[in-house]
Amino acid sequence: MGRVISVAADGGHRFSKRVTPAIRLLTGLGVEGDAHCGVTVKHRSRVAADPTAPNLRQVHLVQGELFDELRPRGFDLAPGDLGENILTGGLDLLALPRGARLAIGSTAIVELTGLRNPCGQIENFRKGLLAAVLDRAADGSLVRKAGVMAIVVAGGEVAPGDTITVTLPAEPWQRLERV
Repeated sequence: MGRVISVAADGGHRFSKRVTPAIRLLTGLGVEGDAHCGVTVKHRSRVAADPTAPNLRQVHLVQGELFDELRPRGFDLAPGDLGENILTGGLDLLALPRGARLAIGSTAIVELTGLRNPCGQIENFRKGLLAAVLDRAADGSLVRKAGVMAIVVAGGEVAPGDTITVTLPAEPWQRLERV
């Protein structure tokens, strides 16, 4: 079981988001008042490619342990800095399969759709950060550590301190890929 460390949202297309006391997740849409809320894609690069594509990036989650990992490397990050809506603790989000559901607080449920693909915006935010959130696995494959993306299956309020419970999908599991 994990927990919510912080929540953030921003109505503009800025890299970082503003930390708030709580956010409201809207079923099938995302975070109320956030620039990425909607049924179809909202990320500018995705809109340019196909504005009718489904929004598989309604909620961005980052594990707080990433901040701990980056701190000794000179990156002192605060909640909301990486543009995440939900900063978690106690869960290895990157190890979960696609379709895993996270019950957050008393009513909200999100379903993981894939990995965040860090882009040049992260490098513009802090020089060297893009390389710091990318790694190589033993087999040489790229490891993206900048968080996971999800859709909202059941809406509700999410606030710091809320518990997060994971329900895994039926096997065989599919690894999270960039989305």
